[in-house]
Amino acid sequence: MKSRSTQIRAVIALAVVLAVSLGLANCTGSADPAADTHDASPLPSGITQRLDTALADALTLSGSSGAIAGVWAPWAGEWVATPGSTTQDGSIPLSSDMRFRIGTNTTAMTCTVLLRLVDEGRVKLSDPVSSYLSRDVGVQGITLGQLCSNTSGLADYYPRLAAQFVANPTRQWPPMEILANGLAARRVSGPGGVSTQSSTGIILLGMALQSATQQSWQSLYRQYIFDPLGMDDTSFPARREVAIPGPHPHGYAVAVSATGRQFCDRLRDETELSNSMAWVAGGVVSTIADMGTWARALAQGSLLSEASADAQWATVSQGPASPSWQGYGLGAVQLGPLRGQAGAIPGFLSATLADPHSGLTVVVMLNNSSAGSGFAQALAQRLASIASTALGSGAAPAPTLDLPWSEEEATQAMQAGAACQPPATAAG
Repeated sequence: MKSRSTQIRAVIALAVVLAVSLGLANCTGSADPAADTHDASPLPSGITQRLDTALADALTLSGSSGAIAGVWAPWAGEWVATPGSTTQDGSIPLSSDMRFRIGTNTTAMTCTVLLRLVDEGRVKLSDPVSSYLSRDVGVQGITLGQLCSNTSGLADYYPRLAAQFVANPTRQWPPMEILANGLAARRVSGPGGVSTQSSTGIILLGMALQSATQQSWQSLYRQYIFDPLGMDDTSFPARREVAIPGPHPHGYAVAVSATGRQFCDRLRDETELSNSMAWVAGGVVSTIADMGTWARALAQGSLLSEASADAQWATVSQGPASPSWQGYGLGAVQLGPLRGQAGAIPGFLSATLADPHSGLTVVVMLNNSSAGSGFAQALAQRLASIASTALGSGAAPAPTLDLPWSEEEATQAMQAGAACQPPATAAG
């Protein structure tokens, strides 16, 4: 199927609502029509009680003051919960319209922009990065596609600078300074090697696509992601905009040393933060509803041509320690039948998972980043396990979801990733 980017842009010029309709209609055919048949009634009480328990555990284990989570099971109903308060020891409750930083969930959006540009014939996945950034030393032999599959061989800059990010969250970081730190680290492999998390590669991709398009990333996200999907409450703040726009919870993280040691008695408020520390690898701000929309579009490939959607989900192994049912695509992960990403930035954790066939969608946010993105992914997997057992409401039959992990295994993963407390004392 050919890309319909030209038609989408024309419709956006007429009305956002039509753009939303066209963006969602431009589906590659990978999704089951049943995924678009949504039961908006509450999920059964037995299911919601288990979901509530899982989220309560997550608050305790992560040290968060609040959480926002949503589960949408088209055949059975939906659940949105906002337990806790906006601040530590506070009394203001969270609400589902509050905004939060999505962290490295932004990476999937950045790689989807790359694929949109491929569909338009403006770039190719096989293009050398040096074609767009010829002056940067150390990028020879690396392609745009390898930056998104994490097979560039570049080390991740983030662990080297994490202590500075937490200690001074409002500092303005030029992309070249971030990139220099990543390029200075020892390579994981040569280009095309093992897939290893590298936000360095995504920063490099951001610079390359800016050069290729002569557009800002605010413009690229709006044109290719936010407007087509009607994500009106999602934004990419400028580096000097340190406040989260609109209503939001505070974000927290414990102080860390240069070696990664956490100081659990030193909790820091990271609410005001320059997204320049993560830029196109982690700088977007969104809401639970918008992230649910994005999660489904990402999983279904509804913004892309069939060829580009196939390319995004042609996964590679994340190494021998990774289970056989987990693979990394272009900017996102496949976990059994589910697709999504987990995100972290000082102050916030988040994760999305969605099934392109049944439409099952899970989104979570926690306002303490100390436990790391893996904790948010484990929580999302636990919620998905619970929701997958919901019976059909009658309007649509319950699908058979073969998840390669159990609710108990996801719970154990959460306990193992607990922040600032021994796993043995974690809640069950």
